[in-house]
Order: sequence, then C-alpha cells, then structure tokens
Amino acid sequence: MKRLLEGLVIGKMSGPSPSFSVVHLIKALGLIAGKPIGRNKLSQSLAIGEGATRTLIERLRLAGLITVDRKGCAFSKKGARLWRDMQRFLPRKAVLGRSGLALAEFNVAVLVKGHGSKVKLGMEQRDAALMIGAKGATTLVFKDGKLVIPPDNRSVAEDFPEIHKQLVNSLQPEENDVVVIGSADTLEQAEYGALAAAWILIDDQEPC
Repeated sequence: MKRLLEGLVIGKMSGPSPSFSVVHLIKALGLIAGKPIGRNKLSQSLAIGEGATRTLIERLRLAGLITVDRKGCAFSKKGARLWRDMQRFLPRKAVLGRSGLALAEFNVAVLVKGHGSKVKLGMEQRDAALMIGAKGATTLVFKDGKLVIPPDNRSVAEDFPEIHKQLVNSLQPEENDVVVIGSADTLEQAEYGALAAAWILIDDQEPC
C-alpha cells in the first residue's frame, strides 16, 4: 500500500513530474470513494492546481486504481480494494476546534489503528506535518483506556477533558491506536499535516 502510493509520486511514469504529495493521493482516494468526482471538483477539494490534478488523475488511472469517464473519476476494483486496505489503518478523522492541545486556528485529527508502539517522542510526526506546510502535529496514544501524550504519558483526559471526550467519541480509539492532530492556518493544510504525520507510522511492508 505505502510503496504503491509513494511510487505514484516519485516513480517514473509517462507525463509531467507530479507537483503533489502522497497526502493529496490519500485525500483524493477518500473523495473518489464517496461517488464519481470530476476533475474541477477534485482540484478544488484538494486545493491544488488543475495541472497537478490532471497528473494525479492520470497516475491513478495508469496504476489501474481508477476509471475516468464523463461522470468523473471512480474506483476500479483494484482501487476499491486499496481503499478498503487503507481504511484498516486510517479509518476515521475529525475536525477539531481550537484548544490548549491543538496548535492553530484549524485542526484535524486522524486515527491510526494499532500503531501506538511505533510512536517515540512525537517529534517525527511533528516534523512530517511541518514539511507538508502545516504548523505542526500533536501525537497521542490510546493506552489503558485513555489518550496520553508521549513520551511521559501525560493524561489528555485530566488536562484537556473536553477535547479528550470529543476525540474518543468521534474517533473511537482502542488500545495501541494513535491519534494525530494536524494544525495549520487552513483546514486543508491541517488535514494534510495530520495525514503526513500519520503516514510515517505505516510500514512499507503492510499489505496493499
């Protein structure tokens, strides 16, 4: 899964070099999963230019992940299977308000299933979010029935009870799950920051 999507960004394929990243591909797949979507709508939703969107669509098509017709872009069987696999690891997200736990005006939380043991200090996730243009990322791990902040396992429920309740209710984390909150000046950048931070927790070897 990871190798396939990253190959669509960095691999040599026909057409122009891509000016998008893997997080744009992830969001594009989520949009296509809802119903067929046209190029203009996809461009607006991804907040990237039409040229970049054309390249993104063409690379997804050449990889056999989507079909394109007058109704827009839709999943092929291979694309639908890939999306189901991705949902095993990144099943839910939530838009959050500003709080002492979040870092900026716009904040999006992404749930990463079963990867809590891969979180070290949370700095790696923060750096990944910064590289994509977000203000940063906050990484939480669900441990012993509550969200904690690594590395010292500071309790989110005690320090930020309202946001803890919102995260648990909306994302429904289980033991060893990770919640990554991307923060930015726009909603799109916050979501991309969260996805970039979540993406580095997923192994190359995990199934596609």
